[in-house]
Amino acid sequence: MSDEKAVTFREAFWVWVKVAIYSFGGPAGQIAVMHKMVVEEKKWVNESRFLHALNYCMLLPGPEAQQLAIYLGWLLHGTRGGLVAGTLFVLPGFSSILGLSVLYAVFHQVTLVQGLFFGLKPAVMAVVLEAVIKIGRRALKNNVMLGLAILSFIAIFFFNIPFPLIILTAGFIGYAGGYLKLPQFSTAANTPTDTVDELRNPTRPSWGRTARILAIGLTLWFAPLLLLVEMFGRESIFVRQGLFFSQMAMVTFGGAYSALVYVAQQAVEVYGWLTPREMLDGLGMAETTPGPLIQVVQFVAFMGAYRQPGLLHPIAAGVIASMITTWVTFVPCFIWIFLGAPYIEQLRGHRALSTALAAITAAVVGVILNLAVWFSLHTIFGVVNVLYTGPIRWQIPVAATLDGAALVIALIAGVMLFYYKRGMLETLAGCALLGLGVYVVR
Repeated sequence: MSDEKAVTFREAFWVWVKVAIYSFGGPAGQIAVMHKMVVEEKKWVNESRFLHALNYCMLLPGPEAQQLAIYLGWLLHGTRGGLVAGTLFVLPGFSSILGLSVLYAVFHQVTLVQGLFFGLKPAVMAVVLEAVIKIGRRALKNNVMLGLAILSFIAIFFFNIPFPLIILTAGFIGYAGGYLKLPQFSTAANTPTDTVDELRNPTRPSWGRTARILAIGLTLWFAPLLLLVEMFGRESIFVRQGLFFSQMAMVTFGGAYSALVYVAQQAVEVYGWLTPREMLDGLGMAETTPGPLIQVVQFVAFMGAYRQPGLLHPIAAGVIASMITTWVTFVPCFIWIFLGAPYIEQLRGHRALSTALAAITAAVVGVILNLAVWFSLHTIFGVVNVLYTGPIRWQIPVAATLDGAALVIALIAGVMLFYYKRGMLETLAGCALLGLGVYVVR
């Protein structure tokens, strides 16, 4: 098509509803759903433009799949298209996680709920490992990209180097390699090819538009926090969580998996809102419900406020925390896309930018691997000691705390996913039932 108006808003709306309903499987599965519907079936966006948008979203802080939905909605119908696509993408997950959080907080001591989550946690390990492999196959096209992934893992796992610094370094390396036209970076570049079906850029960037987006976006982002300060005080759990997750929205680059590293470490080790095992339970919820995987932050906030409700009923406190956390987590995603997408569209085909984005994606693979190892250690072992040798951080599990049943369930999940090619939902459901059986027998 030669004009984006050939796609009616009504038609696009129902496609975004389908994307939201089918958005299981974490970022990899959600991106695959969008690619199938928007690129393969509808042919609204061609392959090169889709990948260009995806690489930009991988560069941003926050969930790349939801940001990709906003970007594609914006390409089709401007600001209203982005708002509809991004909002619909979040709603099913928000509703599901809220209901499950209430059930978990009230009934988590019941054998049925404990048993189901006992089986889910090891299965999630296999799902995260699968994500490492899928993203790695797409991103690690040569030894340079593989090396960036390995160095990224070493930097964050052993030296606890901040993720933004890792991302900036990888982006600089990729940009320099593309600018200098080094052959090692040639396969990293993604140079889009224009076709007669390609959409036009719906919005031209300007300083005036940028100022308006910033003013409106920042007001929407922080106005609820100011209201909470007036209602509950600056030291309330809601304000503290709102500020924490607002900070997360600005610094957790590389998508949902990398964001979970930061959230898990801060929420568990610093704030004490929940335990490592409860964090895994929350991830299991997010993996088994539609919507962004980062929606697990809603569960984290709910549990923290449920345990520190102040004068409110614990469930009411949890609901408020869920709402404010979801708001401050996803409103910035709209800001990043509406601000940057017009400029990114003008830079399509820029070699150095493409190699920078590809290098960042490679570094993210190493961070996701770090997440997989972290989750694995805390799932299979009851105690993991953290020791330091100079600047090197060692995470050493206590062998006596090995949970043999969890290890077996994790292996079964791996066989189902990798050998028998079973779907994620089928794998998680099977392991949840298996975990229930093991827990009851115990």
